[in-house]
Amino acid sequence: MDANGNGSSTQVSFVCQRCRQPLKLDYSFNTLDPQLIQELTTPLVHKQDADETINIFKDTQLENEKETEAISRRTISPNFPVYDEEDTDFLLLGETGPESLGVLGHKIKVSSILFDIMSGQSEVDHPLCEECTDTLLDQLDHQLKITEDECKDYKDFLENLNTKQENIDDNALDDELKQLKSEEEALRQQLEDVEIERIKITEKIEDEKKVSKTLDDEEEKYWKEYNEYKRQVLSLEDEHRSVDNQLKYAQMQLDRLKKTNVFNATFHIWHSGHFGTINNFRLGRLPSVPVEWHEINAAWGQTVLLLHSLAKKMNLTFQRYRLVPYGNHSYIESLTDKSKELPLYGSGGFRFFWDSKFDQAMVAFLDCLQQFKEEVEKGDTGFCLPYRMEKGKIEDNSTGTSYSIKIQFNSEEQWTKALKFMLTNLKWGLAWVSSQFASK
Repeated sequence: MDANGNGSSTQVSFVCQRCRQPLKLDYSFNTLDPQLIQELTTPLVHKQDADETINIFKDTQLENEKETEAISRRTISPNFPVYDEEDTDFLLLGETGPESLGVLGHKIKVSSILFDIMSGQSEVDHPLCEECTDTLLDQLDHQLKITEDECKDYKDFLENLNTKQENIDDNALDDELKQLKSEEEALRQQLEDVEIERIKITEKIEDEKKVSKTLDDEEEKYWKEYNEYKRQVLSLEDEHRSVDNQLKYAQMQLDRLKKTNVFNATFHIWHSGHFGTINNFRLGRLPSVPVEWHEINAAWGQTVLLLHSLAKKMNLTFQRYRLVPYGNHSYIESLTDKSKELPLYGSGGFRFFWDSKFDQAMVAFLDCLQQFKEEVEKGDTGFCLPYRMEKGKIEDNSTGTSYSIKIQFNSEEQWTKALKFMLTNLKWGLAWVSSQFASK
């Protein structure tokens, strides 16, 4: 609009309450008179509110003042209640002055009143832009159609209801009511019976739960005992298999031991060069091979133990002498002179070679071996030792040469050979005893 013919203009823009876009009001809002406002407000508000609105319109029409050339921008809100100040915001743009502000204030108040009346009479806030108005109208048309359909349904239902009421038989209704009451009473009684039965079943269920819990506890206890017994069974089975394997192994060992000759396993007689050996101990000595005396003594100890064991196996008691196996200090005891011990061990040296007890002990041992031979020949005339023994000498049947078992006045070679022949005879005697007493 123009103010004072100077070409300056002022524009007022309201905001759409839905899309928040600026609105340009129609020019007809500027030409509203009090009568038109009276007509617009009368159906929507009370008379007192309408008169107050017209008076406000008249008062504000007299407040026109001159416009100023100052440019202002402000938010104008009506002094009377509105639904939401933020919803009716607008912008004042352009050149304004005192006169233009008065005119604008009048127009804005009128427009705000109209928008508030419209907002108060509906659930929609005003003003709205054209697009939002069209959308709103479409929604209202759809809602109107739904309402009309519901109204039609209600009318049809009312007509049907009125038609049915004309044909109602009071007696039939009374009979039906009595029947329904009887059915209700029967159903109530049935419900009470069902409730009593439900209580009984509930109690029974609780009892069964207790029984079930007891059974579960017993089952758990049973499984624990079962697992423990199962573990014991497995352990006993393992132990049984172990014992069975041990028994089989022991039986195998027993069978092997039964087949094993104790004398052959205990006393191994062999030869090593010129020496006869018993359990790897050499018996004798040579100038070129000076065997230590502790080895010779050990060999004599094994020899005495072997002959003593063979005689004991045959229940043979020697005459004149008693063998005393005592390791490397074994000796022979004279039965005619019990104080006399004949040692079968020596230490060498000059005095040893002049001591005749060692020679006497070896001669006595050869005498015991001869007695063993004679005892064997009593039961087995076909048995014969390879070398003949007599009075401390051993004869080589192949050459007819006799070798003395004494060490005095004898060479070491002949003494060693005599000892070797003696061990050979002893080996034959061991073989005979083993064959005769293998099963005993």
